[in-house]
Amino acid sequence: MSRRAVVAKRVDDGSADLSEIRDLARAAGYEIVGELTQTREEDAAFMFGEGKVDELAALVAETGGDAVVVDNRVGPYQMYNIGSKLPGDTEVVDRFTLILDIFGQRARTKKAQLQVELAELRYELPRAEAKASLAKRDERPGFMGLGEYDESREQDIKAQIARIKRELDAIAEKEETRRRERRESGFDLVALAGYTNAGKSTLMRQLAADLAVDENDDLHPDLDPTAESEDRLFTTLGTTTRRAETGTRDVLLTDTVGFISDLPHWLVESFKSTLDSVYRADLVLLVVDASESIETMREKLVTCHDTLYERNEAPIVTVLNKIDKVDADELEEKRRALSALAPNPVAVSGRTGENVDALSERIEAELPDWQHERLLLPMTEETMSLVSWVYDHGHVEHEEYDDDSVTLEFEARPAVVEKARAKAGELTAIESA
Repeated sequence: MSRRAVVAKRVDDGSADLSEIRDLARAAGYEIVGELTQTREEDAAFMFGEGKVDELAALVAETGGDAVVVDNRVGPYQMYNIGSKLPGDTEVVDRFTLILDIFGQRARTKKAQLQVELAELRYELPRAEAKASLAKRDERPGFMGLGEYDESREQDIKAQIARIKRELDAIAEKEETRRRERRESGFDLVALAGYTNAGKSTLMRQLAADLAVDENDDLHPDLDPTAESEDRLFTTLGTTTRRAETGTRDVLLTDTVGFISDLPHWLVESFKSTLDSVYRADLVLLVVDASESIETMREKLVTCHDTLYERNEAPIVTVLNKIDKVDADELEEKRRALSALAPNPVAVSGRTGENVDALSERIEAELPDWQHERLLLPMTEETMSLVSWVYDHGHVEHEEYDDDSVTLEFEARPAVVEKARAKAGELTAIESA
């Protein structure tokens, strides 16, 4: 049975947009039964004006809501004050508690669960500090209805945070080892990034080969064998990696957790290791929902750029997805309006597959250049093993056999070329001995 919620938002000026908080609340399992907005400066005691909170209480009573979901950052005292005016046991949930709720519901892997736990602890820490500080000052445990406090709780939270960070660091080291091994094996690493519900998982299914990458959970615990493609937020909380069909290159495509606006630093930091899949890729595909308004697309592109360019060194290709929902004139207008933020984008439909071939070609064009090599190999029992290895790790352009030698021309990552040269040198040395 779904929970019933009234969604509310305060803005300093302009009109409040409730579209995203509605989506978030539904993603968390709420049925929206009422809405309320206010335009005014923040009230220190109630977030909204006190009269507006009375109005909110009346709306909850009228609709039978179980919770009020506030699309703002609500302090612990404001939350208590709002709750004190609501009927019965009505729960007050702010934006970030709601996001953590969704993350907790979707966390299926060890890494995702640790990141959610870390975010929850970072959210709780300043509240525990506030409870302890006020209770000490007024010598009244449970001051203002904030609950009993334990002086050791702050230290417990900090100790748990340190423990989880150590566990995540250990996972990150294994993932970095796996990335290095994949590159040494000839794979290029491409990451899908962008806002949640931009269609990344659907697009991944269009690009990916039928067979998912086979992973050892001990080595790569964040990896799921498939990526879901559902019209809901945060379907992909962890990362999902699959082989991609792009042409001559061997590509591993990773789908990551979607971005969302107005995330506090502590929440982004908690999911930093997931974003490493983006920061350490050879190429990033920044997926944008082309069916949204120009202003919404611009805001999301700016946020994505702020996140990606902070640490990312790989080239970024903007992908305008969902073009099946817009006509050609509208798409061209959006291209022109966003050209400064999205130069030379690729427009596709992940749902229908339109123009995905052009995206595959663009991926190959943007990936780091491969190195060309020509090897003259002696004909020995081990030579065919080396030839087979080069086929598996690069792109063979020419292969020619003589009675006593094999000529092999190919392109591959520099590390693969270096290994092939070393193996060829070993064969030559054995033949000369």
